[in-house]
Amino acid sequence: MKKILKLSVLLVVAMTSMSSYAIDGDFLLNVKKGKGNEISFSLNEIKKVNVSIYDDENNLIYTENATGEKGIARRYNLDAFPVGTYYLVVENNLKKVRHEIIISEEKSILTTKAISEVYKPALKNKNVANDD
Repeated sequence: MKKILKLSVLLVVAMTSMSSYAIDGDFLLNVKKGKGNEISFSLNEIKKVNVSIYDDENNLIYTENATGEKGIARRYNLDAFPVGTYYLVVENNLKKVRHEIIISEEKSILTTKAISEVYKPALKNKNVANDD
C-alpha cells in the first residue's frame, strides 16, 4: 500500500512539473472585434512571433516578424483581399497556431478558436562526445 501511495505522489509531482513547463512561454491569441474588413488580435507577454497569412491553397500572401516589449498587438485591413477563406498562422519557438479568416462582401471574421495548434519539440543540446 505504501508503494502505491509513493508512486501516486511521484506521479502527481511529475504531472505538475510537466504542465508548468508547457505553460511557460506559451501564448494565447486574443481575437479582437474588427470593423468591416479589419481583423485584430493581441498576444499578452509574448515578445517575438512570426505572423503569416495564407490563402485557401496554402500560398503565402503576407508575413512579418512581430515584436513587442510587453506583448504584441496587430491590426490588419483586408480590403485588398478578394472574398474567400484565408489562414492566419502565428508561430514562436514553442508553438504554432492557425486561425481561419473568412472574408465576405460585408466584413472579415477571424475565428476565435484555433483550427490547429502544434507544440514544437524542445530539443536540448547535449554533448555526447567521448573523451576516449
